[in-house]
Amino acid sequence: MRSLSSISRWPVYPFIRYGLLLLGLLALSRLLLIAWQFERVGDIENALTVLLFGLRFDVIVICILWFFPALILLLLPQHNILAAIQTGFSKFWLMLSTILIVFLEISTPAFIDQYDTRPNRIFFEYLETPVEVLKTSIYEYPWHFVAATILLFLLIRYLSTFNRQIFQGLKPWPVLSRIIALPLLILLLVMGARSSFDHRPANPSTAAFSNDQLVNKLGLSSIYTVLTAAYNLRHEDSGSSAYGEMEPQKMVGIIRNNSFIGANSFDDDQTSTWHSQSVSTKPTAPNLVIILEESLGAGFVGKLGGIGVTPELDKLSDEGLWFTNLYATGTRSARGIEAVTTGFPPSPSRSVIKLGLAQQKFVTIASILKQHDYDTQFIYGGESHFDNMAGFFLANGFDKVTDQNDYTNEKFRGTWGVSDEDLFHRVDEQLVNASDKPQFILAFTSSNHSPFEFPDNTIDFHDSNKHTVNNAVKYADYALGKFFEQAKSQAYWDNTYFLVVADHDTRVFGAALVPVNKFHIPGLIIGPGVEARHYTKVASQIDLAPTLLGMMGLSNKHPMIGHDLVKLPDSYAGRAIMQYDNNHAYMLGNDVVVHVPEKAAKQFSYQNKKLYAEELDEGFAKTARAHALWPMYAYREKKYLYQ
Repeated sequence: MRSLSSISRWPVYPFIRYGLLLLGLLALSRLLLIAWQFERVGDIENALTVLLFGLRFDVIVICILWFFPALILLLLPQHNILAAIQTGFSKFWLMLSTILIVFLEISTPAFIDQYDTRPNRIFFEYLETPVEVLKTSIYEYPWHFVAATILLFLLIRYLSTFNRQIFQGLKPWPVLSRIIALPLLILLLVMGARSSFDHRPANPSTAAFSNDQLVNKLGLSSIYTVLTAAYNLRHEDSGSSAYGEMEPQKMVGIIRNNSFIGANSFDDDQTSTWHSQSVSTKPTAPNLVIILEESLGAGFVGKLGGIGVTPELDKLSDEGLWFTNLYATGTRSARGIEAVTTGFPPSPSRSVIKLGLAQQKFVTIASILKQHDYDTQFIYGGESHFDNMAGFFLANGFDKVTDQNDYTNEKFRGTWGVSDEDLFHRVDEQLVNASDKPQFILAFTSSNHSPFEFPDNTIDFHDSNKHTVNNAVKYADYALGKFFEQAKSQAYWDNTYFLVVADHDTRVFGAALVPVNKFHIPGLIIGPGVEARHYTKVASQIDLAPTLLGMMGLSNKHPMIGHDLVKLPDSYAGRAIMQYDNNHAYMLGNDVVVHVPEKAAKQFSYQNKKLYAEELDEGFAKTARAHALWPMYAYREKKYLYQ
């Protein structure tokens, strides 16, 4: 009892009490939401999983909110007027934070009823019309509104009394105690907010374990989802008008006219790119395996003029449709995933796999294949919450996510997860043991990642030191070749399409506004009926999904603006779209237009891996600008969502 009495006099005691109070209130709210949505939660095991994730993310929120007030508490001198100011601020901050958190939880059922998710970026849209929103809430949820008002009133009264109790009798720590406590408190709060010893801190994808996005959101809190939305909105807005303005119908008209999609295939909505992709249906739906190779730029690939550390890929290039002039859309994995799996073009904003409006009903190749009764899964050797992959995939067409936590008896495990050999063994295993349904697998490699760790006794080193990027690429290539050798002996081989493509190059740099040569990547499609040939036109990652859907004979409807590459006229030189930080490049053949924010467009000719300035063609620049502006327009206006 003495120890408890002593703790109650610590200056940090109010933060401890408020933290415990919030953990209790959030747990109660989550229990009620689970009970309400138990049919979707499914069973007790899932409910416990939601509660455990909830506890973890509630601690994250508390550590974030308490960080700066707690620092001020220990840094400011604890006497005279400064102590009074600090105490007043602590009371205000703790009480206001608690009221806001509870208010959002009280608002959550009505929000779920409307949008089937916790409060998100739409919450901020409500703030633009508060009077109308208040009237609508009273009209549609009168009893909810009355109950919420009463609960908030009672909470405020309780917290007023609570404040007086917990701030009474506090004794300031002496200087020495505060010096000792400060680094310990910082460490505790930072680790609590990070909630992970892995490479990346916990994020919404960490709590994604279900194919139901709402169930995954229950493991978070509404204050967390709102704060995440606020953070993401900064990045969404960064791409909204970076290159000027264009009337939507004109912009979409330009996009349509350059898509090589028949005018009659588009929807009547002149601001939409939704269209029917009609193809000749095949007797059986083939499997599809997309192998996304980490950081495999053309500079490594012998067949593309590189240093030649990919002998297996070089051999495979003669067995299918080999793209010699394919370009990534960006410089990060999230951008490559965005382009390959959704066909969505790049923008100055973050990849859509991290943005709020894309976290459900966003079109992906998986969601399209689900309409054809495919089993769909993402297989990764590392942490699937990295770049919000698991959360995005499970909410947008993928049935299952496999990551490093699902491997047993692996051959090798390094800093970034299991080896590529382990990854490909799992892919082969899934295809061999698949159900009668056609299979779609997205496999993302990770061995070619700093610090470049891979199993011993697998390759002859290109560099004398084992842990180099060149050796890691050579190992990744070795694992790829080993997988294809195994796949060719399996029954699934004759009914499976394989796409091998890089997510981006490694270390994209250069003096140009956009170093186009560092966006050059390999791409290869192997499958039944695919002619072995070299495709030499310029192509983009966003073209791959429409091309695959066409090859597989699957009629569908989607908003992708990428080309079906095998159906382009011979006279067309091909185009690529690239984003390098805030600079946007649109390349048609060898002609390139670069848009830089707040500046006039510039045109170049791309020759011998360099850009040479040319006179600006205004019509070409307008086409490029439409492609630069359209992604964020389509995102904001929900033109890429299923309705």
